[in-house]
Amino acid sequence: MSGTNTMSGTLYLIPNTLGKRDEADPLPDVIPAGVQQVAASLDYLVAENAKTARAFLKKLGETCPLARPIQQIEIRELNVNTRADALADLLAPLATGRDGGLLSEAGVPAVADPGAELVRLAHARGIRVRPLVGPSSILLAVMGSGLNGQSFAFNGYLPVDPDDRAKRLRELEQHSRKFRQTQVWIETPYRNGALLDALRQHCAGTTLLSVAVDLTLPTETIVTLPLSDWRPDRLDLHKRPAIFSLLAG
Repeated sequence: MSGTNTMSGTLYLIPNTLGKRDEADPLPDVIPAGVQQVAASLDYLVAENAKTARAFLKKLGETCPLARPIQQIEIRELNVNTRADALADLLAPLATGRDGGLLSEAGVPAVADPGAELVRLAHARGIRVRPLVGPSSILLAVMGSGLNGQSFAFNGYLPVDPDDRAKRLRELEQHSRKFRQTQVWIETPYRNGALLDALRQHCAGTTLLSVAVDLTLPTETIVTLPLSDWRPDRLDLHKRPAIFSLLAG
């Protein structure tokens, strides 16, 4: 099917906040007022985790009245365990004209997020898709890095095995050098230190590394240095959400 089905509802892509915040804090201004209003008007959500989605709605309701009580808002889960043949059921309410939202666990939906296949199917079914404005840790990290923002690539997670990780780092550095392209990736917070050690060991000292941690939080920090100047005491990476960006010198 091509085009948009005017009888169907709209799939809104709803950004979430980045990182853990104090429960007493209101929903921060990284989620624009217009996005909050759209999210508050919906009675159907697809989310990676229903508990997290309800916490988002609770916080949202403090500043923007919800169309229905949280208990009456239907929430269905879409995560790495969701089978491909279950996606059509997640879109079924929209096919009847009901609007729905795809809510990210953190940041924007469908980018480093399991929602991309649902969005693709929505297009195939002629369901209107509307991405809403909100924080993307990937774009914020590139913006704040000072590295090449004209050409960059996001690479997800790197291999866990030390040998495979070293090989992948050398490949990314070589590609960055050849095409002057910033290479961006994320890591599980408890492996940040091991990753930094691997970068210092396997990449050139002239290669620039930017690390952005706790983006949009009060503890946000972004540091960009040649690898020769990076030391463990430059930035506390212990169990902190981080985005790594590399540009070969």
